[in-house]
Amino acid sequence: MQPKGWELLQPLMLLILIASIGITGYMIVEDFRFVEALYMTVITITTAGFTEVRPLSDDGRIFTVCMLILSWITLAWAITRIIQHIINGEINKYFKFRKLMNSVNKLNNHVIICGFGRNGQQAARTLGLHNHQFVVIEKRHELVPKMGEEHNHVLFIHGDATDDDVLKKAGIDRASALISSLPVDADNVFIVLSARSLNNKIRIISRASEQSSAQKLKKAGADHVIMPDRIGGTHMATLVSKPDVIEFIDYISGEEGESIHIESVDYQQLPAPLHDCSLREIMDWKKTGVNCIGVRNGEGKFQINPPDELQIKSGMKVFVLGTRAQIEKMKGNID
Repeated sequence: MQPKGWELLQPLMLLILIASIGITGYMIVEDFRFVEALYMTVITITTAGFTEVRPLSDDGRIFTVCMLILSWITLAWAITRIIQHIINGEINKYFKFRKLMNSVNKLNNHVIICGFGRNGQQAARTLGLHNHQFVVIEKRHELVPKMGEEHNHVLFIHGDATDDDVLKKAGIDRASALISSLPVDADNVFIVLSARSLNNKIRIISRASEQSSAQKLKKAGADHVIMPDRIGGTHMATLVSKPDVIEFIDYISGEEGESIHIESVDYQQLPAPLHDCSLREIMDWKKTGVNCIGVRNGEGKFQINPPDELQIKSGMKVFVLGTRAQIEKMKGNID
């Protein structure tokens, strides 16, 4: 499919071509200078009817007749095309697409969501609640206008996420994470391969329906593979065996304005005075009310409820629990 910008430029390009033919023709047929040929071409195309530069020969008159006919045909076609674009809303679509791409080009460290089904919509909703910038790629053309109306704050790109060019339009080189939530595992594998080849530092989370596909997605480069059916079944069973625990976890990840959040703070994010300090000193830094619930060492091992005397060294992460306001206040102190 041709870009909308090129379709809009076609009438103008054709008029420029006709003008070039006219100038060249008058210079060859009548031996006019460039300015004289330009003048004759303009009054011929516009049918202005001004005086000719000098009397034309028979060949010049025949050439002028051909120019008049060609100009009228071109002008009628150009007007038809412009009206067609206006009636069909193509101009509006073009500028809307330009605005969309300008917004996407401004994104940095954003998240790309491939597919806007149930999982994709839930991911977008959660990212929005946490003020994460994201862009959605959806290939079902008939759904994109409807989704744009229902989710007018979401940036949608119509295209196939398995296409490298579409991923580049979504800013794959600047993105911090990609969520592949397509219903077909083969498509998710292809997207993961493409994304990993375009950005080897991006964090990739993919959906999988089959256990065998989960292994393939890991080999393709996915950092995390989620199986919604398995998670849903486990969640329902745990609601029977440990209802209070699950309700508390649901509250932590809930959508209420003052819901509890868990955030990780990397060693490098800590202010210089807190490097290699004890956990007590870090948590007492400009008290914000958050609580430490765990630590991850440089080898990736977790320690739940670590002692206050634990020294936080390079490569470690501190996991804190608090309200949205408390977390933001702590981030402000660290920044």
